[in-house]
Amino acid sequence: MSEIDTSKVNRWDQHGRQHVVHVQRTGVQRTIRCDTCGWRRGAQFLPWLKAEEHLAQAHQATVNPAGAHEGTVHPGRGAGRRA
Repeated sequence: MSEIDTSKVNRWDQHGRQHVVHVQRTGVQRTIRCDTCGWRRGAQFLPWLKAEEHLAQAHQATVNPAGAHEGTVHPGRGAGRRA
C-alpha cells in the first residue's frame, strides 16, 4: 500500500490575501491543487516550485510567510533548505 503524504505552499498577495497550494504525494507521483481557484496538476518533479510559480502567475501571490531567508518547509527536509 502506498503512503500518502501532504504539505502546502502558501503565499500572500499584495492585498494581504493568503493563497494555498497543497502538494499530495502518493508513492513517487505528486499532485498539486490550488485552494483559491481549484487548479490541479500532476507533478513528479519539483512540485513545490510549480506550486510557487502558479501562485505568482495566477494570483500575484509572492510574499513568503517564512521570510526572505527561509524556504518552504517540505516533509523530510528542514526549514531553510531547498530541493
